[in-house]
Amino acid sequence: MKKLIETLKNIWKIEDLRGRILVTLLFTAIYRFGSFVVLPGINPSMLDKLQSQTQGGLMSLLDMFSGGAFSNASIFALGIMPYISASIVMQLLAVAVPYFQKMQREGESGRKKISMYTRWLTVGILLLQAPSYLINLKMTAGNALASGISWTVFLITASVILAAGSMFILWLGERITDKGIGNGISLIIMIGIIARLPQAFIQEVGSRFTAISGGGLIMFLIEILILFAVVCAAIVLVQGTRRIPVQYAKRLVANKQYGGARQYIPVKLFAANVMPIIFAQALMFIPLAVVQYSAPENSSWVVRSLLNHHSWLYNIIFAFLIIAFTYFYTAITLNATQMAEDMKRNNGFIPGVKPGKDTADYIDNVMSRITLPGSLFIAFIAIMPALAGLLDVQDAFSQFFGGTSLLILIGVVLDTLQQIESHLLMRHYDGLLNSGRIHGRGGIAAY
Repeated sequence: MKKLIETLKNIWKIEDLRGRILVTLLFTAIYRFGSFVVLPGINPSMLDKLQSQTQGGLMSLLDMFSGGAFSNASIFALGIMPYISASIVMQLLAVAVPYFQKMQREGESGRKKISMYTRWLTVGILLLQAPSYLINLKMTAGNALASGISWTVFLITASVILAAGSMFILWLGERITDKGIGNGISLIIMIGIIARLPQAFIQEVGSRFTAISGGGLIMFLIEILILFAVVCAAIVLVQGTRRIPVQYAKRLVANKQYGGARQYIPVKLFAANVMPIIFAQALMFIPLAVVQYSAPENSSWVVRSLLNHHSWLYNIIFAFLIIAFTYFYTAITLNATQMAEDMKRNNGFIPGVKPGKDTADYIDNVMSRITLPGSLFIAFIAIMPALAGLLDVQDAFSQFFGGTSLLILIGVVLDTLQQIESHLLMRHYDGLLNSGRIHGRGGIAAY
């Protein structure tokens, strides 16, 4: 406790760090305030049906990522997920389309162009999702619309407001990244998720101690122990370990041909981090966007299963997408062919492996074997909320037993702490941990 207080004092002494933290708090407060600003023309006291709709199923996840703005019919109701979806599409295009591949290799100018296209695509997605959200609002809480307002006029104006609200959230996230601490987009998602935690915890405690079959104190303690174990496992996954498997580490070493000096290839045990689960979750929201135009009860069994994040079909597809995206994202971040070319250009080689294609194949084979256990691990953590539901854990609280929410929370917290740690160490202050370093999600040297 004494070390923590001393660290907080050191943080406050650093003017730049203090300013960044205050800016981050200010912008996140603005985001939370906007989550309660209801769309013009909507009576907030008549939104009971919409709020009950978001108590379970896939709607509850969508509401969680928006920080409750979805169920409040807020100007921020669509949240930041349209931008995430647009980013996924652009990353896929950068792999499949030569025009975008060339753009990605152009350096800073190419990244700016891709960023511009991502924003325009986000606007296009918003202009499709906003009417969908409003039609669903009319179907579930049509009496919430104030009398005397034309539905057509409301649909047009509210769609523009919702699109502008999401783009404003994106602007806030970018300002946090530039002027604050941590990744702004990730922080906004984290704030939305953590805002639901107190209410979910209170509901879970109430269900355990009031329901006849709730299990009482014993079941609640077992539940907390399981949650603690899952959190520890998620931390290990996000942080990674210091070494790659020994059988690969001994060979995955680049030697310079001249001088005998050794160089090490930076290799991560889990290079994709939490991005695969975010990508997969965004795709799993697609059935929800389609069904909003019709009555879900009239849909087929498959569609209804895809709208229930506790169903076995939903979780099988979700796990498969996570594994696939893990390999895909690893291939993007660690291009084996490019690494082999760079080694050859710098007169480097892997002992016992021919330069060029053989080296690229060897690195690709190593990364594939390393990625497999990580992808299975993250897929297991992703479906933990469904497994928690088997223990009669409340739907809202079960989301913190794993899945996207838990991994995002841990990943963002560790990244933010790592940035604060860097500011402290640069000014010769002790870090946040006794070890002096937070082992975040940086590269792991093979040695």
